Amino acid sequence: MRKKNIVTLKKMAFDLGLSISTVSRALNDHIDISEETKEKVKAHANKVKYAPNLFAKGFRSHKSNIIGVIIPNIEHQFTATLLKGIIYNADLNGYKVIICESFNNEQKQAELLETMVQFGVDGVLLSLVKKNTNVDDILDMMQHIPLILFDRISAKVPCTQIVIDDEDAAFKAVEHLINTGKKRIAIIKETESSILSEKRYAGYLKALKKYGITLDESLVMSCEDLTIAEGKKLAKVLVGLQHKPDAIFAITDEAGIGAIQVLKKNKIKIPEEIAVVGFSNSVYSTIIQPKLTTIDQPGNRIGEIAIKYLIDEINSDNEISYKTIEIKTNLIVRGSSFKSLKRNSLA
Repeated sequence: MRKKNIVTLKKMAFDLGLSISTVSRALNDHIDISEETKEKVKAHANKVKYAPNLFAKGFRSHKSNIIGVIIPNIEHQFTATLLKGIIYNADLNGYKVIICESFNNEQKQAELLETMVQFGVDGVLLSLVKKNTNVDDILDMMQHIPLILFDRISAKVPCTQIVIDDEDAAFKAVEHLINTGKKRIAIIKETESSILSEKRYAGYLKALKKYGITLDESLVMSCEDLTIAEGKKLAKVLVGLQHKPDAIFAITDEAGIGAIQVLKKNKIKIPEEIAVVGFSNSVYSTIIQPKLTTIDQPGNRIGEIAIKYLIDEINSDNEISYKTIEIKTNLIVRGSSFKSLKRNSLA
């Protein structure tokens, strides 16, 4: 394979018979360089397809205008909306974005944090892995560059954190089921190692308590990863109970969709016999029949707020006051929990 011909400032300076510093200052519109020289240098740069080395430029100026984003799983639709909000608003403010996936692996997350520092990014947006047992790597990185946590956060990390109000969202979902007459409400959640799951479980318990419904431990289903397959597996356990639930609250849409598939296979009427509510408002929630009632997570808004706070921190010379920002959600009511009355047609 032919070796790539990389155009450098040194090569351009040689071609033009100028010093490297003159070429560099001309490209950056320095006031000491004449317009004639600027035009000459820029014309040659366009001709030879010169692209500045952003990392080298950042090393010299101590500012790269690059933001690093580390997420645990890039496949979720919610993650896609988060990234869209981040990228769009970063671009509006003159920043580029590097996106990396930790694959929900704590060691990989630590390696990526070190890589971000080595790349010279101006700041990092981090969504933690599910089981984050050690925050030392995160605290070490914060000695070098600003950090904002979003979506999956930790009280052990002293930084600004952007999340939805998971407890309130879950409360709304369960309260809706109670208001439709449901009393034996099951929950499908993650194991207790997940802060996100714990908050949604807390919202579930809060709704039961408010309406005087005693918790039935047999209706509390937990697993490591809330996929459609796991939702189906746990829903099979629920429909096999002697005293079946009359509603299922799944803390992800995937688990909720899996539950609907099992109910339909067992010819259980939805929502009359068992209603289902999910969480996320993914695209799949409107494809399944009946359509899934769910909590709408404003991913775009979370991304927008996270990038705003990070850029403010990057550009601030003052002491930063850290805060946790909880964004409210909306309940989207659909056929899996509410059956609208059809009007009788006139004869």
